[in-house]
Amino acid sequence: MTSTFASLALDAVDVRRLADFWTRALDYRIAEEGDGIISLAPLDGYGPPIDILPVPEPKTVKNRLHLDLRANGCTGEEEVQRLLELGAVRADVGQDPDVTWTVLADPEGNEFCILGTSS
Repeated sequence: MTSTFASLALDAVDVRRLADFWTRALDYRIAEEGDGIISLAPLDGYGPPIDILPVPEPKTVKNRLHLDLRANGCTGEEEVQRLLELGAVRADVGQDPDVTWTVLADPEGNEFCILGTSS
């Protein structure tokens, strides 16, 4: 027997704001809402579901687990720009300036990377 990946859980002070960001960032939809939790699912059915859970405290330290995303249908830098316009910010987690990915953070400060881009 093994475990099966069920969903990715993200904590948020502002659940609605984070759900709005990730639905637009990943082309997901709100699949379910209840008890303050918003569950997201991919529009095309491919990809893991995301559950956004309410917490009272803001994020304070670097994530130990993060998402790595790759641009689809545009260049990496175009994708970085799109995500910045949606509310992401550039993040410094100690990466070397010559890395081929860009580190961003969502509106709650959760870091994620856009692969194959230059900063």
